[in-house]
Amino acid sequence: MIVYKFGGQTIATPERLSRCLDLIEQASERKPVVVVSAHGDTTELLSEAAKGALAGRISIGGVRNMHIGLCEESGVAPGMVEPLLTRLEALLHGIALIKELTPRTLDNVLSFGERLSARVIAGALSQRGLEARPVAAYDIGMLTDSNFGNAAPLPGTREALAAGLKEGPAIPVVTGFIGKDREGNITTLGRSGSDFTATIIASAVGAEEVVIWKNVDGVMTADPSVEGAAENIPRLSFEEASELAYFGAEVLHPSTLVPAIQSGIPVRVANAFKEGDPGTTIFSHPVPTDRIAKSVAYKEDVAMFHLFSTRLLSVPDILGEALAALKETGVVAHMITTSEAGISLVAQSGIGERKLKEAEEALSRIAPVKSYADMAVVCMVGDELRGRTDSVGRVFAALAEAGVNPRAIARSASEINLGFLIENGRIPDAVRALHGLIVSR
Repeated sequence: MIVYKFGGQTIATPERLSRCLDLIEQASERKPVVVVSAHGDTTELLSEAAKGALAGRISIGGVRNMHIGLCEESGVAPGMVEPLLTRLEALLHGIALIKELTPRTLDNVLSFGERLSARVIAGALSQRGLEARPVAAYDIGMLTDSNFGNAAPLPGTREALAAGLKEGPAIPVVTGFIGKDREGNITTLGRSGSDFTATIIASAVGAEEVVIWKNVDGVMTADPSVEGAAENIPRLSFEEASELAYFGAEVLHPSTLVPAIQSGIPVRVANAFKEGDPGTTIFSHPVPTDRIAKSVAYKEDVAMFHLFSTRLLSVPDILGEALAALKETGVVAHMITTSEAGISLVAQSGIGERKLKEAEEALSRIAPVKSYADMAVVCMVGDELRGRTDSVGRVFAALAEAGVNPRAIARSASEINLGFLIENGRIPDAVRALHGLIVSR
């Protein structure tokens, strides 16, 4: 058994949908379980429709046109989606009537994207002579807590899903992203929720592999928009994939991988529109190569706060107070460097000028502080870095040759990453210099 998950952009148009149907058909003998996101930008359209209803405007024209059009192009009777569209419109009328849009109601509205998608794709597969059935994940055991917008599956969910997906003749086309709480309210799983659904299902049914189909290549040795010579990475470890995602690379969100990795099931990310594309397969164990590292990632538009210690030997106290102050302002420190003379805290991307000033004011009550905006964290990642005595020297020699001077440096105890802070404008120079190290022998 194999689990195929299709992202929203892979099924956004009739042509793309047809290609994805080909992939499912080709895998029919492997007993696929198909997990789907909402078509294209449906989630955004639904969010806008909910906000419009709150203001008294009822419109599902964009959602209706997209799904009726996909049905017509795929030979699916519009009756497959009309009942859901009618219920969606009724829900929006309810929002307009009571003039209230709670997180619970918004999750209900957003759920229609995946529910419609499952019906369209199951209907299109049936038109090809493949027996298929649309399945709402909550009908087969996706039980979550009531944290609307970012719900988490509850204990026992995997066992329930395994029972709900017992082998049958029809290909199950399962809604990603959504579940229900104990009270029967529809919930959404938050960021990368459909990927999470796929890996939970894979773990539940003991799948041989999970394939996350996208409209871009698998994980690359660098951002191709910055380094044109970037190459596909055939294999990554879970730890490497997590580090790359943390530092801004287009990789699966780490939490989505956990169920499959715990069960020893490899997860492959591949381009649905590149014939024979092997993509990138993520394993639970290290996959060393003869290179210095796997990839270089970057996170732009971060800010750094440097606190000057005026009280000798008080850095630990200052650090604790500083982290608490940042938390109060909603800022997270992604990188920390300390010395007896001061502390540098690197915040998450895109905190904005107002939040930057709030954080700076909060920190100034602890110690003198100077903030630096428009910065970036660049990070080299790879299990190959572990235990190498020459890696740090080679990395900083390459940066020096490119004229890049890091403002702060950090390395995890695992030794599989090496990150540093630079100005946003030096990202291309740093990425290209480090990528040259990766692809050289």
